[in-house]
Amino acid sequence: MPVTAVVGAQWGDEGKGRIVDYLAQRADMVIRFQGGDNAGHTVVNEHGKFALHIMPSGIFNPMARCVVGAGTVINPDNLVVELEEVESAGVDTDRLILSDRAHLVLPYHPLIDSLQEAARSEGDVIGTTKRGIGPTYADKAARWGLRLGDVKRLDYFQRRLRNVLPRKNREIEELGGTPLREDELMAKAEAWNARIGHRIKDTFPIVRDAVKADERILLEGQLGIMRDLDWGTYPYVTSSNPIAGHSAVGAGLPPTAMTEVIGVVKAYCTAVGAGPFPVELHDALGQKLRDEGHEYGATTGRPRRCGWFDGVAIKFAAWLNGFTGLAITKLDVLDTFEEIKICTGYRFEGEVLDYVPDTPVYEQVEPVYETWPGWQTSTRHARVWDDLPKPARAFLHRISELAGVRIQFVSVGAERDELIVMRL
Repeated sequence: MPVTAVVGAQWGDEGKGRIVDYLAQRADMVIRFQGGDNAGHTVVNEHGKFALHIMPSGIFNPMARCVVGAGTVINPDNLVVELEEVESAGVDTDRLILSDRAHLVLPYHPLIDSLQEAARSEGDVIGTTKRGIGPTYADKAARWGLRLGDVKRLDYFQRRLRNVLPRKNREIEELGGTPLREDELMAKAEAWNARIGHRIKDTFPIVRDAVKADERILLEGQLGIMRDLDWGTYPYVTSSNPIAGHSAVGAGLPPTAMTEVIGVVKAYCTAVGAGPFPVELHDALGQKLRDEGHEYGATTGRPRRCGWFDGVAIKFAAWLNGFTGLAITKLDVLDTFEEIKICTGYRFEGEVLDYVPDTPVYEQVEPVYETWPGWQTSTRHARVWDDLPKPARAFLHRISELAGVRIQFVSVGAERDELIVMRL
């Protein structure tokens, strides 16, 4: 049962879409297992450049079935926009399947998200994308959520909506917003059913049969371990679990089905949103990383916070995810740097920590760095390990050593072929 999970090993935005796009060319099924459209996976291939927010990156393989799993939350309006963008590039999307158990992002969720963020005091701002992902997951946990399959049963949808809408409208009014009308939401549900209803299915037997048939299955997560609801920098986290252990839950697989876990990291670190980020650079080097790496959010367009590679975070991620391999992206961004640093520990109250502590401590740590020589030559041409400059190989070897995980892929550009494959 070749089941591979691809997960983020940093704060998100590691380039997972680029790795999934490559691996998906050999997959029979690609499953998005968690998250919503609050983060994007940038994919560049022969069809163009795309920022996919909820659709699996495997959509560009005409042979792969793509599943948006039960662990996700879906805003149908945004999904339709994404479908139209991909279809306009000539891509067949008939293979896209949506789990009827995925939860709906309804119009009151982004509204509440925005109002809640505005109401927070300056020190408590999370940096949410205001797309309603947190409130949707909150409703899911509180059992007030409506699910995607409900739009195919409009009487049931309306009954559930009548239970929850008065509560939501009271919350909206208390936060200073304008309440929503039931008839408008029902009209939306009808439109969603007409547009995507044929894609909404019970994915349990589909995924089960694929596993039994020994199909090659790829699990695609969103964001990264440092934004995990339980193990990330809480409360500056997402509202689901990007961790590999949750991939089986969100996809509908037994955990024993998973055979590989590939952790994706940039050759440096970036983050979007608030919260502790020890390796962040506030100087010209940080701006150079941002400029060279084009570090602006695929969903929000916000400039990303940039810093050196965090070797403590990768140890933490490797242990919690059980990585069997690493994919290192954007090595080429470092091509012009004279010196490159790697954080190997966090100094706190006279001790050096080799793990990521809880947030109140994490906010106070000071990074301990090693300095490595840059290679100051282009790596964009490299297609095998020996094509890389010796200092680049030494730098990558150190990352592998800190993680305790072998390197499987090194990306040296955005195009699909700008990739060094160590071993499949």
